[in-house]
Amino acid sequence: MKNPKTVEELKENAIIFWPIEICKKEKSTSVIPLLLKSHEKFISILHLADSHPMAWKEIVDKVDDMPSNLFLKHICVLSDIGGEKLMRFRSELSSILDNNEIVFNWKRKHHKYRLKSLSYKSSWSNKALCTDGVGIQSKKDFDDSTVDVCMLLLFGGSSVNPDLPDEIIEKCVIGGMLGDKKTIEKFVKERYLWVSRITGGATANAMGHFAQNYVLDKLKDYLSSWDFSLKSIPNISQNAGKTDTQFDIVAKSPGNKYWAIEVSFQVTTNSTIERKSGQAQARQELLHQYGHRIAYVIDGAGNFERSSALQTILNFSDCCASYSDKDIRRLAMTIKKS
Repeated sequence: MKNPKTVEELKENAIIFWPIEICKKEKSTSVIPLLLKSHEKFISILHLADSHPMAWKEIVDKVDDMPSNLFLKHICVLSDIGGEKLMRFRSELSSILDNNEIVFNWKRKHHKYRLKSLSYKSSWSNKALCTDGVGIQSKKDFDDSTVDVCMLLLFGGSSVNPDLPDEIIEKCVIGGMLGDKKTIEKFVKERYLWVSRITGGATANAMGHFAQNYVLDKLKDYLSSWDFSLKSIPNISQNAGKTDTQFDIVAKSPGNKYWAIEVSFQVTTNSTIERKSGQAQARQELLHQYGHRIAYVIDGAGNFERSSALQTILNFSDCCASYSDKDIRRLAMTIKKS
């Protein structure tokens, strides 16, 4: 089989919609069933957690089948605040808060809470907090970051700190409802009538993770002597050499030759393929300078809608494949012969 040179040639072997194996994995790691299964237990915790601002944690610690990351995921959905916003807040709050403390009104009293994780290197990403589609499947104990984010999402809206982001003031209001059964049930019911963008984002991220591993696992089978443990390639960097360029997959031969492999499967169209297209020429030229090569594995109805971007990628790739078994095998054989 020859390497496709046009979008039409690539599409000939494409599978267009998600492979069955990926769909099965996504179903087994979906966030939604876990949220629905633990829904009543979560509401009960909010009903009972009204003795003091940290009462919710004491209850969660004692409740079976409500690990810290699942409780936090419920809070994120109710607040409509996910990983990207949390990471932005994480970078902003240190310069806004005195001593990293939030001061908030609760039950007609002033309370203080210090966000401990702001004092050291930590992340509030979905992955780090284990609230993404993959991480949520494992039970996670409370740590400083998890407690900090819970406290911010619960009581940030009652804060008296100046200059807090508007989204915190507007959306982080759940703490004011603790113990108020009717208000909580009404609020939660309204939120769960629609599928949160956060939940949808977690599903999309999980599918992307599975799609990448799907290709990786198949290439490992064909290229058993190659090293797939790296995400970057020596001397391949950006920002004037300050940052290593990260690739979806890196294959290193026994003779220290590298292939960078970029992966994209989109059933609904988005800008990911445009970004990869914009980088394609520069990345290929840089890799060729050091005797390395780059390949793309691209499929999905959404990607084929962006034919111009896809053609640019084909023009500046050393091999391009769809997600069909025979295409991935062709890619592996091309890599092996290089």
